[in-house]
Amino acid sequence: MARIRSTSNARRWLFRLLKIGIGVTVAALIAIVVAVMIAMQSLPGFDSLRSSPNGQMIRVHSADGTVIVSLGPSYGRWLAADQIPEVMTRALVSVEDKRFYMHPGVDPIGLVRAAWVGYVRRGEGRRLQGASTITQQLARNIFLNNSYTAGRKLREMILAMALERKFSKQQILELYLNKVYFGGGAYGVDAASRKFFGHSATTLSLAEAAVIAGLVKAPSHYSPTADAEAAVGRAGVVLDVMLANGDITSAERAQVDLANVHMTPDKAQDSVRYFTDWVLPQLDNLIDEREQPLDVYTTIDLKLQRAAVAAIKANVPGGAQGALVSLDRDGAVRAMIGGLDYISSNYNRATTAERQPGSAFKLFVYLTALEAGYTPQTPVIDSPVTINGWSPRNDNRRNVGEIDVRTAFAYSINTIAAKLGMEVGFPAVADMARRFGISTAVNTHPSMVLGTSEVHLIDMTRAFASVARKGVAVAPYGILKVATADGEVLYEHQDDTSRVLVAPWVAAGMTDLMQTAVNTGTGRAAQIGRPVAGKTGTTSSNKDGWFVGFSSGLTTGVWMGRDDGRAIPGLAGGRAPARAFAAYMKVATSGRPVENFETEVTLPEWQLEPDEEAYGQPDNGMMVDEDGMPLDQLPADEAGPPPPPLPEDSSIEAPQRIDQRWIDEVLGRPQQPEQAPPPARAPQPQQTRP
Repeated sequence: MARIRSTSNARRWLFRLLKIGIGVTVAALIAIVVAVMIAMQSLPGFDSLRSSPNGQMIRVHSADGTVIVSLGPSYGRWLAADQIPEVMTRALVSVEDKRFYMHPGVDPIGLVRAAWVGYVRRGEGRRLQGASTITQQLARNIFLNNSYTAGRKLREMILAMALERKFSKQQILELYLNKVYFGGGAYGVDAASRKFFGHSATTLSLAEAAVIAGLVKAPSHYSPTADAEAAVGRAGVVLDVMLANGDITSAERAQVDLANVHMTPDKAQDSVRYFTDWVLPQLDNLIDEREQPLDVYTTIDLKLQRAAVAAIKANVPGGAQGALVSLDRDGAVRAMIGGLDYISSNYNRATTAERQPGSAFKLFVYLTALEAGYTPQTPVIDSPVTINGWSPRNDNRRNVGEIDVRTAFAYSINTIAAKLGMEVGFPAVADMARRFGISTAVNTHPSMVLGTSEVHLIDMTRAFASVARKGVAVAPYGILKVATADGEVLYEHQDDTSRVLVAPWVAAGMTDLMQTAVNTGTGRAAQIGRPVAGKTGTTSSNKDGWFVGFSSGLTTGVWMGRDDGRAIPGLAGGRAPARAFAAYMKVATSGRPVENFETEVTLPEWQLEPDEEAYGQPDNGMMVDEDGMPLDQLPADEAGPPPPPLPEDSSIEAPQRIDQRWIDEVLGRPQQPEQAPPPARAPQPQQTRP
């Protein structure tokens, strides 16, 4: 009797649980139906989904309009469902969702199978895999992200069923095949076909379709641009699945030879990428557009870029690196080399590296002296000098007595540079460097006149270009114009000639000195058969070699050295860098008219001074910021006494420094009323450099 009652109670509880289960299931189904209907009402129309972007594409053009780099997502032509080859559709459905034409957006069989696999492998820490249909993948790609949570998966399933209710299977496949990511930056089957095979997707073969269909599972891993062998191996799996599912016959499978599939090699990341890596971040400061595809028209000249690559590679010493920047007269970057090989090292030594410039830094010493009233003919004395315990020497360890400023610069005589720096003031030299665009910290200890402060090559080239422009400031730029894909101009560069750094006669005097250095001094290897002005630079122990100069409206800077700063036997600014400059400039100026300088000077070749300019270890002295204010002051017991004044009978006698008012008068600018001096600035916080 008790056994009968127990059985009856069990049946009643089982019946109650069954009713509860049915009720919960019905309620869940109703909730899902309601959610699907709501989602369906909120879905965009088919045409709207066709036009929605997956991300911003940027095409970078050279000066002649050639597309040199395409960044971001790449889109081919939108293909209607009847334009997509049947082999492509069959391959995709077979490998991604073989029951696509039977389920309502979610595959119950696939869900159960995935749940069972997940249960069996629960100890392996694997998540639910293999359950997403093509429609679910489309919903995730368009509306959701790839984060794996239960909530996101539920929303994905609801959206997939809503898509199936709103659109036909053919429309879903069309959307999917035109929007899914296939790797290598390619979105859509046409973009993938053009990128990997070099032709439109309308002519895809079975083998090519298998390669593309195999990319969906892991676009980065199986992409032919990343691993062609992996892409071909995955395509073989796709063909085997198609055979097993009856989508191809054994004869069709046997005819496919994946080894003969021709894939377009990915374009090499050559030297122009140094330039694009430098220029593209500037878009954030120029425009606000973040979605529309953009065309960025740049200043880079591909002919000159090739000439720069050839010049650097032909002249750089073994084991060294080389960099080059070439600016047009308004600052347009025509060529940029950041290293010997972008693929092996994308570190841009033209814009990022900080290296000592050696005697190339004397540009600022002599500019300061010229502005203070010296001329190329001013007599100076080459004699031993000691400043705060520092005694610069000339390479031949001799001093020749009285010479003029022009000869001292042409032969890069160190004692004269030191005396000039002491006379005009080392902070004034630092201020001149800042004025001409040096953005790194400038050391104001005496040895700074020999280039012990580290600089960027592009900054030094900019400074020389400003001299070539007769004292008008030059700012390097690489973007001419930015436009949307339909031609709307968002930005266009405007040349600014309003900022004058020095009076024209100061720039002319500096050009006089620099052309002498090339005609008969340390820069003779930079001659190109037309007027050239420039300066060599070599640091201690031959660690860095520089040549920066200009001709015919083009200013070019060359640096060579090792990344680890080790010495390079025989490296000097007047050798390999000057030869690379000449090799490049002969090509770069060949289509330009010859431009003579205002003065033509030829000096006798006496006392030629090899360009070995920096001696001893650099001083860790005061640094100044872009306004000339101190950054790092040594303690009083380490700084040493102030520089001694020049003897009264010294032949180095500088006239009074020319002020801004005088420059305004020379340039014909309106005079500004006298103003009270500004209040003293608060001292800057001390900074340390890594």
